[in-house]
Amino acid sequence: MLQKPDNLKVTNQNLAIFASGSGSNAEAFFKYFRGNKNINICLLLSNNKKAFALRRAEKYGVPTVTFDRHEFYETDRVLSTLKEHHISFIVLAGFLWKIPIELIENYQGKMVNIHPALLPKFGGKGMYGMHVHKAVIEADEKESGITIHYVTENYDEGEIIFQEKCEVKPADLPETLAERIQKLEHKFYPQVVEKTLSVFQ
Repeated sequence: MLQKPDNLKVTNQNLAIFASGSGSNAEAFFKYFRGNKNINICLLLSNNKKAFALRRAEKYGVPTVTFDRHEFYETDRVLSTLKEHHISFIVLAGFLWKIPIELIENYQGKMVNIHPALLPKFGGKGMYGMHVHKAVIEADEKESGITIHYVTENYDEGEIIFQEKCEVKPADLPETLAERIQKLEHKFYPQVVEKTLSVFQ
């Protein structure tokens, strides 16, 4: 269901965030860019009608859009919605579906994702969330971290923009490592996007 803002504010950069689940990274963006005169978060889009990210968006007055697999892969509904809202940059924040080539072509160099490990290690299809942290621990890695990268047609293979490391402690469980990684995500993801957007200003 599409909820249109009463008065769409076209700024220097209009962002759309894609999320599939809780939306904690999305909320970090809402907080970080609240009141920003040059960067406006116009939409949160989700493939999951029950995603808590939708409730987070509503809390901050960010319009939401939900869509199913057919609409995403076999129609132009999502792209048309992005164009209708003058979206100039896309942030993937816990969005689990592969991005269609049509969206990638329209937002080449203007779509980013965050991965909860140090790519190129522990990337690719099926490597998300706790699956990543479990794999890192089982591989006896001494460090992990976050990778922010551009989105291409292949999972986790886009040009790396930024990485930040953290220690993997001997007693870590996937859950405790996830907590440490999430703090890095919330701190750095909005900052890095802001810096990336500065080249378009």
